[in-house]
Amino acid sequence: MRKAKQNGIERLENALVRIIQEKGADSDQPFAINLLLAFLSLVSYIFSCVVSVRGFLYRIGVMRTYPLGVQVISIGNVTAGGTGKTPVTEIFARTLAQEGRKVAILSRGYRRKEAPWWKRMLTGIVEPPLVVSDARRVLLDSETGGDEPYMLASNLPGVAVVVDRNRVKAGRYAIKRLGCDTLILDDGFQYYKLKHSIEVVLVDSTNPFGNGRMLPRGILREPVRHLKRADIIFLTKCRGDVSSVKEEIRRYNDKAEIVECRHQPKSLKDVWSREEYPLSWLEGKTTCTLSGIASPKGFENSLRNLGAKVVWCERYADHHRYASSEILYALNRTADMGADALITTEKDAVRFPRFETTPVKCLYLRIAIEIISGAESFASIINRICFRSSRRT
Repeated sequence: MRKAKQNGIERLENALVRIIQEKGADSDQPFAINLLLAFLSLVSYIFSCVVSVRGFLYRIGVMRTYPLGVQVISIGNVTAGGTGKTPVTEIFARTLAQEGRKVAILSRGYRRKEAPWWKRMLTGIVEPPLVVSDARRVLLDSETGGDEPYMLASNLPGVAVVVDRNRVKAGRYAIKRLGCDTLILDDGFQYYKLKHSIEVVLVDSTNPFGNGRMLPRGILREPVRHLKRADIIFLTKCRGDVSSVKEEIRRYNDKAEIVECRHQPKSLKDVWSREEYPLSWLEGKTTCTLSGIASPKGFENSLRNLGAKVVWCERYADHHRYASSEILYALNRTADMGADALITTEKDAVRFPRFETTPVKCLYLRIAIEIISGAESFASIINRICFRSSRRT
C-alpha cells in the first residue's frame, strides 16, 4: 500500500515537474492539470507578496538584522532544487581553513530529528545549538544533526558545523564557545536575520530559473532580479557553452564575479566500510541506483558517463529517511538482477541504516567541485574574506 501511494505521488510529480521547470511547457495540458496550475499560480502570487513584504521590512529596519562582528559568507540560491550547494560550501570551508581561518558552517539542519514545533512552543525551552562537529571530531549522526551537516562534518576535519533554526544563535555559539572567526551560512541567501559579509549565489547552468515563476508554480524562491545582491555567482554543472546563461545573469547583476564550475566524480566508497574504489572500477560494470535527491537524473547519467551500465533506478523524494526494509529491497533487487553493485549518492549514504552483511556491494559516488573558469575570481573573494589585497596578473 505504501509503495503504491508513493508511486502515485511520483507520477503526479513527474507530470508537473517539466511544467514547473521549463518555459512554455504548460501548453496543451489536460483540464485537471490546468486547474491545478491555476491554483498553484494563486499560491505563487501570495508567496511572491510575502517574499517582497518580508524583504521590505528588513530593508527599512522593522525586522532586525544582527551583525556578529566576524566574516559571514552566505552560500545560497534563488531557486529550489539541486544547484550543487554542498560541494561549493565544502570548497569554501576547506580553502578558508587552509588559509588559517577558524571556520564554522551554520546550518538549519533540514529534516533532522527534533521535537515538534508545538512541543517547543508549549515548553518554552530554548535549547543550545547542536554541534555536529567541534572542528576536532564529529559528535552527532545524520539523523540528529541532519544529512548535509553530518556529511560536511565528516569531510571537513578542522571545520566546525553547528545546527540551529536560529542561525544568529548558532553563530554566537560558534564564536564564543568554539573560537570561530569565519562563519559560512549554508543556504543563507534568504536568511536576512544574520548580516552577511559576502553573498555567494549558485545558478544551475542546465536550468537557471525554471519557467521564471515563483514557488510553487515555478522553482524560484525569490525573483531573479534579486541576483543583484550577489558578490560572486557560481555557475554550476557547466558543460559546453554557457554564454547565454551568463548574459541573462548580467541583466540583473553586471558587477558580480562569475565562476564556472562543474561537479566531478572523485571516487567510489563503500557505504559502511568506507573502502575506496577508483572511478575506473565502474567501467563495464552492471549497476543499480538508489537515490533520494532533488535531481537524480544527473547522478544516474554520471554513472553512465563513467562506463557503468545502469539497469535499474530506485528514486525517493529529496531527503528521504530510509527504512531498513527499503535498503534491503534495493540490495536484493540488485543481486537478483545480477548487477555488480548498488550505487547511491553521498547525501543518501549518510541516511542508510547499518547492515553487517549485504548480498551485493553498496557504494556511494563521491563528488567534488571543479572550477573550470574564474579561479582568479574565487581567489579574489578568498583574499577579501581573509582581509588581503587581491593581486591580478
